[in-house]
Amino acid sequence: MQKPELLAPVGSMAALDAALRYGADAVYLGGDLLQLRAKSAGFSLDALAEAAKKVHACGKRLYVTVNAFARNTELDPLKAYANQLYDAGADAAIVSDLGALVTMRKACPSLELHVSTQANCQNYAAAETYYTLGAKRIVLARELTVQEIRELRAHIPQDLELEAFVHGAMCMAYSGRCIISSALLGRSANRGDCAQPCRWKYHLVEETRPNQFFPVIEEDNVTAILSSRDLNCIDLLDELADAGVCSFKIEGRMKTEYYVAVATNAYRHAIDRDLPIDLLRKELDTISHRPYTTGFYHGELPHDHSNRGAYEQTHTFCGVVLSVENGVATVEQRNRFVQGDTLEAVSPAAVGLAVPVPWITDASGEPVTVANRVRQILKIPAADGLTAGDLLRRKNDDCRSAVNT
Repeated sequence: MQKPELLAPVGSMAALDAALRYGADAVYLGGDLLQLRAKSAGFSLDALAEAAKKVHACGKRLYVTVNAFARNTELDPLKAYANQLYDAGADAAIVSDLGALVTMRKACPSLELHVSTQANCQNYAAAETYYTLGAKRIVLARELTVQEIRELRAHIPQDLELEAFVHGAMCMAYSGRCIISSALLGRSANRGDCAQPCRWKYHLVEETRPNQFFPVIEEDNVTAILSSRDLNCIDLLDELADAGVCSFKIEGRMKTEYYVAVATNAYRHAIDRDLPIDLLRKELDTISHRPYTTGFYHGELPHDHSNRGAYEQTHTFCGVVLSVENGVATVEQRNRFVQGDTLEAVSPAAVGLAVPVPWITDASGEPVTVANRVRQILKIPAADGLTAGDLLRRKNDDCRSAVNT
């Protein structure tokens, strides 16, 4: 059986470079229209064309999210947009809205179309209907179990592909269709403008006592009853592949290059079976996350699916290795580290390589004892095996780091 595709999220050129370097087979990103994330995570058509050139030079594929639900005024622009995406080098568009799917298919038959998880496709009749309308791939609803995926696969055309999320943020709302942000702030989650109010802390107030706030506490004196855990399926890849999933998708277009690099690297090694699974589980703990879950794949969510209000990570992203020459590494700093620290390198070839830092200098050779200026160019000794493009991190004293990477 062919290895499943590893699909990584991209919200910046730095994240794109990380995804390609750390083993993604394909990437997905947003463009100018209906991309369902903050505008800052979207690529202009020129930037998208540049990204497509990079991706294709590596023999990989690029998909563009067009997955917000379209309004009447957006249908005509979609006709031109479909052709613009194809001309820019997009290998497929990911679409939620049925009208958008049909409109783009008619406007540009050559552009491959994938049905987004936002469409919450969870039965074979719906999947086959999308297929007859021109869809090449279904991104499965997150509420499906492995057995339901297996049954769906058995009833659909062989050339209709199935993609499933294996890692990243989840939403308490059904297939992500939440209206809390719209109700509280006028910012629609279904238009790419979610303020994430589910992750706020709430109190109970009785209407005749407006100034008395009673905390709703789950445990550890915090609450986040509306906020879900994060998905982590590093142990379920064989099950999902056996059920018929051909693409493993990592969530996180708003995440940093460090998050994209570590998550992509871990799943790449898991698919290739060339590193111990215990080590890869620990790797996924090094990135900022809510407590992990395997979602619905083995049935209904546990009753304690909320996340206790905490983000956890065992390590903090400290810098990017720009070059290595004559035993010296040139590093662009991202978070604080100090002389005497032992950092770790994340690279495609060596996970957790120790990088002692007995000395630091700035670009002009002046000694530095504390690296605390973001994006400052520094020099440190290069450990054996350290290469340009590697990322550096330090272990946190407390896994609940204040730095959200």
